[in-house]
Amino acid sequence: MTTAMGAALRRIQLGNALSAFGNGFTVPYLYVYVANVRNLGASTAGVVLAMLAVSALVVLPLTGRAIDRRGPLPVAVVGTFSAAAGALGIGLSATEPMVIASAVALGAGIAVIQPALATMIVWCSTTVTRSRAFATQFFLNNLGLGVGGLVGGQLVDPAHASSFVRLFAIEAVMFLVLGAAIATVRLPKVPKVEDAVPTEERAKGAWRALFGDRRMVWLCVLGFVLFFACYGQFESGLAAYATEVTRIDPATLGIALAANTAAIVAAQFVVLRLVERRRRSRVMALVGMVWTVAWIAAGLSGLVHGAQAVATTLLISTYALFGVGESMLAPTVAPLVADLAPASLIGQYNSAFALVKQLALAVGPAVGALMVGHGLSVAYIAMLVLCSVGITGLALWLGRMLSPAQDQPHRAAAAVPAPRAEAEAVGAAA
Repeated sequence: MTTAMGAALRRIQLGNALSAFGNGFTVPYLYVYVANVRNLGASTAGVVLAMLAVSALVVLPLTGRAIDRRGPLPVAVVGTFSAAAGALGIGLSATEPMVIASAVALGAGIAVIQPALATMIVWCSTTVTRSRAFATQFFLNNLGLGVGGLVGGQLVDPAHASSFVRLFAIEAVMFLVLGAAIATVRLPKVPKVEDAVPTEERAKGAWRALFGDRRMVWLCVLGFVLFFACYGQFESGLAAYATEVTRIDPATLGIALAANTAAIVAAQFVVLRLVERRRRSRVMALVGMVWTVAWIAAGLSGLVHGAQAVATTLLISTYALFGVGESMLAPTVAPLVADLAPASLIGQYNSAFALVKQLALAVGPAVGALMVGHGLSVAYIAMLVLCSVGITGLALWLGRMLSPAQDQPHRAAAAVPAPRAEAEAVGAAA
């Protein structure tokens, strides 16, 4: 069974990496394509980007129920078809209604895929191996996005719409490749490890049960602050601060984002070895401290007038420090969500946490752009330093609620008496 689970997990990870590669082709160019290449204007481009988030907010509350009732595999396959249709539709759209409808399909598809894949990874891993599985997924996602962006940049030509159509077509094909990869995965059909695969009938009142779990509620609050203080600022508040306050060249933002990706790719498995045996709550608290330093560096970059090289270095360091923190979160947060979930509600918990992330990604850019745009740059940095300090406090408080098995699964697994471990191994083999 372990071999079969490993093979299934490898297929899921490969498909996920290829879809990230395809997504990387279009992410940097979506706004330019809609606004300038198709001549639909900045307003339409803004609506398209908003629809990606809005459609995700609409479908995610329903996705968990579908995953727990039908299983993650068919839900993920449906998501890949929706995302592929949306990507190809954007590439072929020449009118505003068509490009907006395609964005809705793409956003909904991606939103469905994420918790479904997370649930499949849970089904194909154990409490001990789950951290490495999610860290690998995060690593391959970032590597795929980075390589896809670099390759897409070589293929795109702003003077020819056909080059953009090619990019969106490649993205659509990669989503279909993901669908084909996971459609052939053989998931476990009965519980083999820690009751990870639900066999009982899904409990009624799933949302009520989730909100009644104070550990999950606290983790969702922590997750919102995490995503608000990092991902929610990349493309709006921090970018605006960098260009308007630090006054770096806009092209340097590309270098800063590359530094973020490079930090993740270089540090992920080094960080994994350092944190996977430690208490998850302490690791998340450390992320808050790392990001506090990152935001202080960003704030200082706006104060170093007349030393542009120093200011630029500080700002690039901010993005790199974010990458280090992200690499610490990857093997920590998603596995904890899975370990908090009852067997029959794994999909619901994954979808709820994805919804929290999406809310933070919707609120974060609006708050950041408004504050910096209205000259409140000092208040903006102060707010995010406080958020980062708050992450540390929230994580330490959450740690007081977690059981030893949830907070430090490796130590809990090592503490299992030998006879019991042997009995569990025999049962799994049977």
